[in-house]
Amino acid sequence: GDREYRLIMPLSRETPQRKPRRFRNVTQINVTKSRRCPAVLAALLAVAAPNAAAELKVAVVDTIKAIGQSEEAKSFGETANKELEAEAKAVTGIQTEVAELQKRLQDEGEVMAEAERRKVHKELENKQIDLDFRAKKLQKERQDKQAEFLQVMGPKVQAIVADMVEVERYDLVFERSNVGYVNPRHDITAKVTEKLNERFTEAE
Repeated sequence: GDREYRLIMPLSRETPQRKPRRFRNVTQINVTKSRRCPAVLAALLAVAAPNAAAELKVAVVDTIKAIGQSEEAKSFGETANKELEAEAKAVTGIQTEVAELQKRLQDEGEVMAEAERRKVHKELENKQIDLDFRAKKLQKERQDKQAEFLQVMGPKVQAIVADMVEVERYDLVFERSNVGYVNPRHDITAKVTEKLNERFTEAE
């Protein structure tokens, strides 16, 4: 019959765990999400008939790596850097100013008049506050852009894996971060990246 699959993705700590269900036919198993994927796979093989277990076809994909090595990720990175270039330069400029004030205090602090030293200390303090604020703001903007990009790319990876399941007839597809050890022959990450690149090129 038709094979069912579910790409097992990393879970947040808030996500409740569910026990894997048992089926008579391994090809009908729709795997539940779990942090203990090796244990899940072992359980599936244990309950499967010997001949079914021998025919079980498993694949593993590192979704983040597949996306990160794609041409679309490279294009996204270049665009994001351009959009954040002005703010990044501002942060770098403030970092330079902070370093210069720190050096001035170190080199001249002992011979400075008390009023001048307090003035430089206050300026340094204000610069440091500004630097911390703008650096955190820049980091958050980068993280937000990355999160939005991954939300867009996630379904693309799912679609590609679904197509590969149909062609390659995989019984189980695991997310790499949920598996302790993987024989490289089961890793389809590079193939997923290749498919992402093909579709990105076609869309341009």
